[in-house]
Parts: sequence; structure tokens; C-alpha cells
Amino acid sequence: MRVNSYCHQEALITTVHGNTTGLKAGEIKKLENIYRRKVPAHEFVTAELGRYMTLISRDIGRQVAVLIDRGGGIPFVIVGDKQEITIPDLADYSLGPKKLRGLRLVHTHLREEPLTNDDLTDLALLRLDAMCALGVQPDGFPGRVYVAHLLPPNPEEKTWALIPPFPFHQLDIDPVSFTEALEDEMLRVQAESFDVKDTREKAILISVMPKRNKAVLAEQKEAMEELVELARSADVLVLETVLQRPDKLSPKYLMGSGRLKDVIITALQKGATMLIFDQELTPSQINNITEMTEMKVIDRSQLILDIFSRRAHSKDGKVQVELAQLKYMLPRLMGKGTAMSRLMGGIGGRGPGETKLESDRRRVRDRISQLERALGALSAARKQRKTRRADAGLPIVSIVGYTNAGKSTLLNKLTQSDTIVEDKLFATLDTASRRLRFPRDHDVIITDTVGFIRDLPAPLFAAFHATLEELADADLLMHVVDISSPRFEEQMASVESILQQLGLDDKERIIVFNKADLVDPDIAFSIARRYEGIALSALDRKTFPPLMQELEERLWEREED
Repeated sequence: MRVNSYCHQEALITTVHGNTTGLKAGEIKKLENIYRRKVPAHEFVTAELGRYMTLISRDIGRQVAVLIDRGGGIPFVIVGDKQEITIPDLADYSLGPKKLRGLRLVHTHLREEPLTNDDLTDLALLRLDAMCALGVQPDGFPGRVYVAHLLPPNPEEKTWALIPPFPFHQLDIDPVSFTEALEDEMLRVQAESFDVKDTREKAILISVMPKRNKAVLAEQKEAMEELVELARSADVLVLETVLQRPDKLSPKYLMGSGRLKDVIITALQKGATMLIFDQELTPSQINNITEMTEMKVIDRSQLILDIFSRRAHSKDGKVQVELAQLKYMLPRLMGKGTAMSRLMGGIGGRGPGETKLESDRRRVRDRISQLERALGALSAARKQRKTRRADAGLPIVSIVGYTNAGKSTLLNKLTQSDTIVEDKLFATLDTASRRLRFPRDHDVIITDTVGFIRDLPAPLFAAFHATLEELADADLLMHVVDISSPRFEEQMASVESILQQLGLDDKERIIVFNKADLVDPDIAFSIARRYEGIALSALDRKTFPPLMQELEERLWEREED
């Protein structure tokens, strides 16, 4: 095993990367000889190595490049064409917590031209220590030198700095002290933005919607506000939000490649660890984007799945979440392993775990079948509990509503119970049932359900369908609406849409406008009257009498009549 490892390493350090087609064996040998050279740690590039590279470059008529690590080693020799080089995969030199990669790139320019936009973009995307171009003179010797390096986040929002060109013999940059000072400054500036010891995921949130009209922009902004709340519920620190409205969506990246590179560069500058898209990404889009960056890339659906995995405590909930995650990830296991592995761990990788999600599709399908059988058994147990409740002759009222509308708070206040309450989306995932006694010795079962949300991910809807089916057995639905939300009408429409999908649009219901204490009383009364609902504050039991009276009328008095 040790011999194989050595042979693999030996192959790596003698391979010339890039465009070797058409080169003679002797020319390739000269390029391979570069690997034998070593640059002193405190030298940017030796005079001997610089001359060797420019001479080869002139002779073969192509750009030649080396990546030099901080110890002076040369792990990559690259050959391109007349205009550019292609940098190979740097997976073995991952960024991790570092601000820079620990590699600087030195390459030749056949006409002594300055650094190009592609050079500077690679510098920023790959977080290289520095980017350097050596001009090739007609005699093959080095001419002018062009150097660029990244900048810490700054008010001018400049990503890099260009050092004025100078003759090769004046190249006197100590890469050790230079990069140490630069990384220290990057850390210092970043510490002013957030606590660098904060272990939470740090994200840039992105929304891409086709340009149509101003109404779409308003819709996009509202959706982004909700995505921010979802990220907060997943304990993600949001560093920035990005809204883009192209004429048409890119099938490869969702957004244009140039704009995507700009976003990634900004994210890296700010210290982000992940990109979260509001729109659902196809498996190929995730692959394409992750090939451009080492940050994790997830979409809104995967973020919701992660929140659900945090909130699930009952056996039912855990099975349903794992089933939904596996169904969501199965088509995404068709991509490259390296790209998929970037999705695992932390946000977007909680629940089934890395081992299951990176196993072959057959094993994932076997696990899905196993979970579906378990879900069937749990469904049978739920039906038995439901039958016992029916035998007791108690009416059932199910609370439904948009996530974070205050359903659990209302349940707690009505029944004096202690269901988990947090000011976060999907704080309650597992179904909770409590008994509520009315003054005239009437009892009712009040059931709290998982909060609804717009565009609920299909795997989640399918997984929780069995749980939501319990709503069909309710005698009455209590639709709780956050009247303080500027989007309450859209949220009501989302809830109604899901009820329709469940075949419950004809089920009798009461609309309860919660958080009335946060809006003008006249406005709350007007809205409640318009929808024939009841306005109250779940935090104030004094506002409950109209609701209690309505419940009694709906459940008993009308039957007696």
C-alpha cells in the first residue's frame, strides 16, 4: 500500500498539466524538469526559474505557469496556449479556514501584456496568494513583471490591487512576510464584521427571477425576506443578500456565469462558507456551481429540509424527514463525487449523514423502501390513536397556518400546555394534541400541525402527507394568520393551496388573525370583518372570548339546533 501511494505521488509531481497536445517529447521533458527546482521560501521566484520559463515559453509559443507553495515547492507545472492557461483542480490545497490558498501563480505572457481579467478573476475565485505574469522578450529573457494580490474587504469594494509593472531583475517581494501580513489584515477586517470564532455557517443568499415587471421585483424582495428568516431558523449567519433579474434564466448556472463569479468572489471576500439560492436548483446546476467554488451550494428546499431535521423529535418526524432528505438527494447523487461531497456536513447535510448520501443509488433506494415501510407502520399506529379519540366522542379541532403564525403559542394559551415555542420558522414540527375544556363541561381535542410555507418542497409534502391526512378527521380547522405580516394575504393563499392539494378545501374552518396587538386595532378589526374571522393576540387570554364562543357555536350549539 505504501508503494502504491508513493507511485501515485511520483506521478503527480511529474505530470505537466494543461495543453500538451503537439509538444515534442523533449519539450515536455524540459517542462517536467521544472518540478525538480525549488524556490527559497523568502523568494517570490528565482532568477534562474524565471529565465527557464520564459525561454521554454518562447520556444514552444505557449504560456507556461507554475504554482508555488509557501515552502517554495512546485506542485503544479502548467502549459497553455498563446493567450491563456487553465488552472487544474486544487482540491489538495483546499482553503479551509484560511483566507488565502497558500499558492501563488507565476506564468508567462508572450507579448509582455498586463494581467488579463481572466487572470484577476482566477486570483479572486481561487484565493491565490498572488498572481504574477512574466513578460517574454524576443530573446527569450524575462521582461516586465506584473503582480496582483487580493485586498481585505474595504469601503471601495475593491477585490484586488495591481502593483505597477517593473523589470524582472527588480522583483524583490518576500512572499512569506507579504502573505502573513495580508492574511492578518483580512482577519482583522473580518473580525470587525462578525466574530471570527463564530462557528455558524455564513451565507450569501441569492434570488434569481426573470425580469418582467415591478410586481415581480416586489415578490422577489418578499421571498428574500422569508429566505432570510429560514436561514436564521437554521442558525445561519446571513452576510449579504443578492437579487438578480436577468432577461432569462441560465440553464447551466441559473444566473449568468459572470454575475455568479462576482457573487462567489464577494462571498469569499466576506468570509462566507455557503451560497443559498431561493430557487430550486437542478442537480446539474448544483454540479456546475460547485465546480466553480469550494463553498457549499444549497437551495431553499434543502435549507427547509435541514430545519425540519433539527426540529423533528418524534419517531414519526425523524422517519419522515430522513425519507424526504433521501428522496431529495437521490437525483443529486448522479453528479461528481467531489461536487456532491461539498453539500454534506452542517447545513444541508444533517439527518441521513454523509455515508448514506454518498453511497450508491441502489443502497439509497433500499433505505427509502425501508423508511416507507416504517412510515406505513407508524401510520397504522396513528389510525389506532385516532380511533380511540373518535370512540371517546370528542370533537377534534386542528390548527393550521403559515409557519411562525403563532399556532403553538395559541395552543399553549388555550390549553395551558407547554408546546415548544420559538420566534423561528418551523419551531414546531411534530404534531401535538391537547385537551381543551369549555365552561359548560364540553371537551375538545386541539391538534397543532407543522407550519405551512409557500412552495413546500415536493419530497417534504410527500413525506408529511400521512401526517397532514389527519386534518381530514378534524371536525373543524382553525386557520391561524399572522395579521402583523405584510405578506399575510399571500401566506393565507399558500395555506389554502396546500389544503386544496390535501382535498380539504371544503373543510369547515375558522380564520383566526393572531398578533392583533402588533397592528392598529381598527385595521385588525377591519381585516377580520372582511374575512369573517376573529382577531386576537395569542399572548393575551383576555382576547379569547370571541374565539371560544365561535368554537362552541360551531361544535355544539348548531348541532343542538
